[in-house]
Parts: sequence; structure tokens; C-alpha cells
Amino acid sequence: MSLILTHITLTYPDGESHLTALDHVSLEVPKGSLTAVFGPSGSGKSSLLAVAATLITPDTGAVTIDGTDTTGMSRGELTDLRRHKIGIVFQQPSLLPSLTAVEQLQVMARIDGRSPAKARTRALELLDAVGLADQARRRPHQLSGGQRQRVNIARALMNDPTVLLVDEPTSALDHERGAAIIELITRLTHQQATATVLVSHDRTHLTAVDQIAEVHDGRLTSRPWRPELWGKEVSELSPRPGS
Repeated sequence: MSLILTHITLTYPDGESHLTALDHVSLEVPKGSLTAVFGPSGSGKSSLLAVAATLITPDTGAVTIDGTDTTGMSRGELTDLRRHKIGIVFQQPSLLPSLTAVEQLQVMARIDGRSPAKARTRALELLDAVGLADQARRRPHQLSGGQRQRVNIARALMNDPTVLLVDEPTSALDHERGAAIIELITRLTHQQATATVLVSHDRTHLTAVDQIAEVHDGRLTSRPWRPELWGKEVSELSPRPGS
């Protein structure tokens, strides 16, 4: 396993009491597989992603990344772990307006101390992998919303993470572009052998995920991909793998 959450509980102060965001949540995501997480607003999806990214320390439970138990790690150690092991695709690309597509990726490698030549080679490889080899010299304002999101995804993969965490990547895209982004994430999960968690509100984009998880009131239920178990909407709108 590349990502394991074990009995995670997370609470937030709420006046004189506490609000439970995650209630004894456990999840295993193997290397080279994609888990899609669904749930209504306020159900705990964002908290789950933040804990998996080691951005928030849970009250109880353990987060294991690529065999490393993060319990008790210092802030510096967690930062180093994220830099080398975790790629995060935020809902909004937040690209630097003055940089070209290839430079957006090169910045990530420079932070990690990679040589400029190797960084550029890796950046161009990833832009090619997301279908933007011919857009490498364009700046964000010259790219479409779907293209900016592709740069965002490529940037998250720049330092070869073992865990890829994706937050609502299609929220600002139309149906066609959203479907293309989900297909891209699915393909890259297998090609790059990442343990990928995709948080989404829209089941209609499902194609070949390996596991589906639903979060309600901080509790998580996960099952292997079987459309018939997740309601008529998924069965009708999302084809089975290989169809």
C-alpha cells in the first residue's frame, strides 16, 4: 500500500463542544490505483484529503505514506515528506501568471534542488503526458480552463510522488472537459503508479476507478468499483471498466 489511513478521528472546536469531522475513518489505497471519494458538502471530504496530505494532524489514528508512519513527525519532516512523496492537485490551478507552462513545473523541481537541465526534461515529459507538449511556452492567460488544470496535474507529478491527492478537479469545467480531466487522472495513475485519491461531487465522470468511498457525517464507507452497488445514476451514466 502507498497510502493507509487507520482509525482516523478529527475534531474541531465548536463553541463549548467539538465538531467531529472524521469519525474512525480507515482507507487503503494501493500503488497504481484510483479511489474516488464522494459525499455532500460538509461531510468530511476536505478534512479527509487534508489529513491524507499531512496538512492536518488527526486527533487519533495513523497516516502511513509509502510505508512511513507519519505519527509524531515534526513539521519539517512532514514538509520534506510532502515534497518527495505527495502530489496535490488543488481545486483551482493557481498558476503563476508570469510563468510559462513548462516553467510552472520547473519551479517545483528547483525547490527540490534538481538541476535545471533535468528539471526541464522532466517538465517537458509531463506536459507531453498530459497532452500539452505544444503549449509548453504559453502562459496561463493563453490557456483554456481545461489546459490550466492539465498543467496543475502535471505540476503535482513533477517530483514523482507515490501519493496523488486531487480535490474537485472538474468543478470549474464543463461536462466534456471534466470527463477528459478524469480520464487523464485515471491514465496517469496507472502510468505513474501513484496511489490516487480523487474527491469529487459528480459521479457521472466515473470510468475506471478501482475503489469508491462515500463520506457522510465523518464516517466513510469504501467498496471496490461495482456500479450496481452505488445506485442507478452511476450504473447508467458511468460505464464499466473496459466498456
